[in-house]
Amino acid sequence: MSPDTTDLTATMNKLGADARAAAMELARADADTKTQALIYAAESIRDQAKDILDANAQDRETAKDLSPALTDRLMLDAKRVAAMAQGLDDVAALPDPIGTELARWTRPNGLDIARVRVPLGVIGIIYESRPNVTADAGGLCLRSGNAAILRGGSESFHSSRVIASALQKGIAAAGLPAASVQLVPTIDREAVGMMLRMPEFIDIIVPRGGKGLIERVQRESRIPVIAHLDGNCHVYLHRDADLATAQSIVLNAKMRRTGVCGAAETLLVDCAIAKKALPPILAALHAAGCEIRGDAAVRALDPAATAATEQDWFTEYLDAILAVRVVDDLDAAIAHINHYGSHHTDAIVTENETDAARFLQEIDSAIVLHNASTQFADGGEFGMGAEIGISTNRLPPRGPVGADQLTTYKYVVRGTGQVRP
Repeated sequence: MSPDTTDLTATMNKLGADARAAAMELARADADTKTQALIYAAESIRDQAKDILDANAQDRETAKDLSPALTDRLMLDAKRVAAMAQGLDDVAALPDPIGTELARWTRPNGLDIARVRVPLGVIGIIYESRPNVTADAGGLCLRSGNAAILRGGSESFHSSRVIASALQKGIAAAGLPAASVQLVPTIDREAVGMMLRMPEFIDIIVPRGGKGLIERVQRESRIPVIAHLDGNCHVYLHRDADLATAQSIVLNAKMRRTGVCGAAETLLVDCAIAKKALPPILAALHAAGCEIRGDAAVRALDPAATAATEQDWFTEYLDAILAVRVVDDLDAAIAHINHYGSHHTDAIVTENETDAARFLQEIDSAIVLHNASTQFADGGEFGMGAEIGISTNRLPPRGPVGADQLTTYKYVVRGTGQVRP
């Protein structure tokens, strides 16, 4: 083992031990103390806004070769810093989930049994590009009584370091351990591997990033993983879609922010309305700077479209590119989405309530929408204050992972001297 590796091992073990100790204190902390810590953390973010923006400028200067989508994720401005602080205030306003009784019943023998929410413990969060995840993840872990070890991307290292420092200042001001939220203090990739092999310190791993990161974490982790897979999201225009509503939703779902996981990547259009619906929608997309990759039916209506390949139907572009296909009917749309999609977020646009209900029931995705943009796939938009990610796991948690989803439960049994016969 090289001296550098020895030093890194010592650093990671100290992070883990400090996090475990902090988690024990957080589990005992009352709701008001955690709320105050979140409020102080939000104030600290606002106070250090200039330092955060200076650090972000340093990150962006270093990371000039990123794709437009990753550059957008990395970039902070005054509005985004203010949104980080507001997100912490929003999380502070959420009910504290810890100690909530999920169910309670009494057995015939008199045993009183309750199922009660408790923290998970220590959560390791590994993410790329987006420095605002530092604040979102730290705040949600704090609200749910968990300690957090954060490993941000190397491209956002300076931004994340200042944000984490601001969080720690607020947490300490409320009398809680600063180690409740820690940032791995290195960009060494081996630190990620070490996190995945620390079950004595970390209880859950949450990866948030590209497919390569997620696959590595799922392959190497010795710790349970809450996976945030790619967002190959769809909008399906049903034969009974209102065309003005359809155009508005498609433009927003694709072009509001192309680099977020809830951005639509494929548009499916019922053949019954394709000739009427597609030309104005595709013209609006072209005008907004979107490249269209279509099947033969789409290209017949839009000479500017290029031919879609089989791989296009599987692709999360995170860019101003949209794959477009004409489908026979609702059954074909459902079959396409369940086959090619990533089980993230999918939407139907229709005035037909019966067929909408079928779509919502049969699409096997974490989030399904009727007459709404896929860009609502966001914990803040769901009223969770923020989110750590969108889980595409079949087992819970599924969908936006907020404070409630970062808990588990235990059974509390109260007796009066019962013994088992």
